[in-house]
Amino acid sequence: MTNSPTHQDPLVPYQTELAQLIENNTDGDGIHPTVIPALSMIRNSVTTFPSFSVHEPTICFVAQGTKVVILGDESYTYGPSSYLVVSLVLPVSAQIIQATPDSPYLCVQLKFDPKDVLDLMNGMDQPVPAKGDSQRALFVAKARFPLLDAVIRLVRLLDNPEDVPVLSPLIIREILYRLLSGGQSNALIQIAMSGSSSNRIANVVQRIKQNYTIPLRIEELASIANMAPSTLHRHFKEVTAMSPLQYQKQLQLQEARRILLSESADAADVAFQVGYESPSQFSREYARLFGLPPISDINRLRRE
Repeated sequence: MTNSPTHQDPLVPYQTELAQLIENNTDGDGIHPTVIPALSMIRNSVTTFPSFSVHEPTICFVAQGTKVVILGDESYTYGPSSYLVVSLVLPVSAQIIQATPDSPYLCVQLKFDPKDVLDLMNGMDQPVPAKGDSQRALFVAKARFPLLDAVIRLVRLLDNPEDVPVLSPLIIREILYRLLSGGQSNALIQIAMSGSSSNRIANVVQRIKQNYTIPLRIEELASIANMAPSTLHRHFKEVTAMSPLQYQKQLQLQEARRILLSESADAADVAFQVGYESPSQFSREYARLFGLPPISDINRLRRE
């Protein structure tokens, strides 16, 4: 009796091609912008400590390696067989957990405007879904051939810069179309659809982001969302995996860390600059998020 042959994942050749294209367009580890403004390449030859950032609406396609993203108390792991979508401005932490010099982490990062999703949906020959319950603004989905093929064709354009102005908008639109054809399309549409719960939360997020140093006034945020305060809290957590106050604290602390790392500034002064009234509270909450008090954390980052 003979064993049946092992069937290779049909996406492997395309993942291999995408990995090679990323290697061809990067000259070392780090984030590499491209001539397509929305498109970047990420390469890392080693695993990393958790890094903190505020993610804009983005799609991430991994060709090689594995990454984990933390949103609130939730963990999302993705690699070559899956992709990550962030449809709203979200403070997250991320860690590359699989990468070596011989097999580095390789990723394509494509930023997008949620309004383009709704514009595309309105032009599709199918009804716009009802304005349902709020959807999480971050998800991981299984990669499929049509979507991966469009991503590869977008990256190939980098070899022919003269084609970029005409063809890149068309391929990016196709990528969004492929996302809408997947099982998670409703999570994208609800963020962009005017009047939906997710869209109203997106408006609240924008207000907090623009005024993150000012104490929250829940009644004002509830008015922006046209929701009762308790309803606002519930929908906000459904979309962002955190409360409005937790969201604001993440913005404040991440900005404080950026200032401390880039400038010679006193921690107490930075605390006041980002909206804290108590330096001791700032130090406690900073250590809770980043693992060390401000000065110790910055010294560690500079050593690393």
